[in-house]
Amino acid sequence: MGGTPESRLTRVESATGWWEFVRRPTDRRLAHLVAGHCRYRETAHRPLRRQMAANSLIPLILSFGPRLDVVDKPGGEGAGRSYVSFVAGLHPGPTLTQVEGSQFGLQVYLTPLGAYQILGIPGAALAHRVVEPEAVAPGLAGSLPDHLASLPTWAERFAVVDDVLLRMADRGPAPDPLVSWMWRRLQDSGGRITVAELVRKSGWSHRHVTTRFREQVGLTPKAASRVIRFERAAVSLASGAPALADIAARSGYADQSHLTREFVRLAGDTPARFATAPGGRTSPHGALGQIPSRTDRSLAPTVGA
Repeated sequence: MGGTPESRLTRVESATGWWEFVRRPTDRRLAHLVAGHCRYRETAHRPLRRQMAANSLIPLILSFGPRLDVVDKPGGEGAGRSYVSFVAGLHPGPTLTQVEGSQFGLQVYLTPLGAYQILGIPGAALAHRVVEPEAVAPGLAGSLPDHLASLPTWAERFAVVDDVLLRMADRGPAPDPLVSWMWRRLQDSGGRITVAELVRKSGWSHRHVTTRFREQVGLTPKAASRVIRFERAAVSLASGAPALADIAARSGYADQSHLTREFVRLAGDTPARFATAPGGRTSPHGALGQIPSRTDRSLAPTVGA
């Protein structure tokens, strides 16, 4: 059987309300499929809009409380609706949400290839979309959120979710070793490896590499590398690095202007506004207390053969 270390509680208060979450490290049996999960509770004193930047994880939200509004998702699908529970595919742009009153539930953060295996659908079918779980994974639909809410402890809720995810993963398709290898290389390089280098080292054609990657991950290798590079830059910005030019150079941008353009495209804000947003910025990696790194550690056989 797998096991998890003790959970950790984080609570944040601001003028707009408060939120708290308890991180639950991933069961060993799901380590290459799930980056982590946490329980959360939030109270907003007034309608609170939150801009979520692009990221390299796929959130699965199982809520036990009121609906959350997805206000805007430029270039994507699923905005203008409210959701109790939902799954959000990879999207190289920001998503604007709004909460009011109290929210509570459980968040699971899937790796892109974990989502492919657990949900059993191509990443391309989920990318750029926010959907209710039953639209993509019947095993997560129906009475599961109500069942989780009825359990007396969070330990039992996490155990039930892990069992459901493991059963779904056992029935799901295994990722293409080529795609697994490419994803690891992108993560390990912080998005700095070029697509041309990936193609050359894979031994396959550019068209084959790009098609297979996009089908399973949901973004092209170039778009995925942009998101990963942005995540690293956002971490440097949050750490109080002294100059945007330094962050740009370390993160693989041509210059500070290039960095700023990417922040606007992927986060909806300039770096300065991103860093000083009231109440801070939330992200999957932030909720998990992680620095973005290689989260999909599945081993890949030799590619190109």
